[in-house]
Order: sequence, then structure tokens, then C-alpha cells
Amino acid sequence: MPFDPTTFDPAQIPIVQTVFWVMTLCTIGGALGVVISRNLFHSALYLILSFFGVTGYYVLLSAGFLAVVQLFIYIGAISVLILFAIMFSRRLMGASQSQANQQWWLALPVVVILLMMLLGVVGSIQWPVSEAEPQGDMVLQLGLAFLGSYLIPFEVVGVLLSVALIGAIILAREKIQAEEVK
Repeated sequence: MPFDPTTFDPAQIPIVQTVFWVMTLCTIGGALGVVISRNLFHSALYLILSFFGVTGYYVLLSAGFLAVVQLFIYIGAISVLILFAIMFSRRLMGASQSQANQQWWLALPVVVILLMMLLGVVGSIQWPVSEAEPQGDMVLQLGLAFLGSYLIPFEVVGVLLSVALIGAIILAREKIQAEEVK
């Protein structure tokens, strides 16, 4: 049946479905922008857009805690860390250096094979669907898990990210000082 704009009622489309497709466009569009963009700074901004789309998925899934974590940690901290790293290393990238990888044609068949394998595995699994509501306060359970059995890995990740940031600053500062001496 062809589309008839005179009989179309936008109220028939549920808002959740509309938000889902907008978040899908943000996520996939941002991911494509990361890969396609020739400017490293623009790629980082596209990554933020993609992270924002994933945050929207968590909101639609009623996973408020994960949405906030995605917003603060990935969009807030990791993206800013990537942008700082780009800005610190900007002097290291000359205009004569190519931003494109000349071996993309070698990676293409590998990516296609891996995609087919992933789709085959995902399509062959019978995913369990439950109508049961989660028991108890999920944020409380996550907090107890982070402060209980997962305390050490949680702290190790925090220390690792801090060391990576400090190391990036030291490396960038040493190269800038070496350039100023010359």
C-alpha cells in the first residue's frame, strides 16, 4: 500500500519508537563519522555523538544508572581525555603526515568476515526474555557490588586511567620542551 500523506497521523507513531530511531541515527551516524572523518578532532566529536546515542538507549531501557554513568564517564571524562590528548599532541602531527591508512583494503575483508561471524552467532542464540520486574533497588545492588566484591577492579581501573592521563601530560610536556630548546 503506497504512503498517503493526507491520511498520515503523527500521533500513531509512539514517542518511544521515534526516540529509538533518533538515538539509532545518533549512534550509527556518530560511529560512521568517527571512521570517515579525516580530521582527528572532528572524529572525537563524532565519538561524543555516538556515546550520546548509547546514553539514549539506556534511558529507553529504563537503566537510569547506566545512562548517568555513560553520560558522566564516557561523554564527560573519556571524551574530554581524548580531546585533551589530541590537543596536546597536535604539534606532533605535521601537515605532511597522512591521516589515512593506506592498508584499508587489507582490513576490509577481515571486517566483513568478522561481521558475518558476529551476525551468525547473534542470530543462532535463543535470547531469553523475561517479563519479571527486577527485584529490589538496582542502584543499591550495583553500589553494594562495587563496594564489595568488585572494589579492587573498580579501584584498579581508576588508578590506571589516572596514570594514563598523567603519562600523556608528561610525554606531551617533554616533547614541547624539546621543541622549544631547538
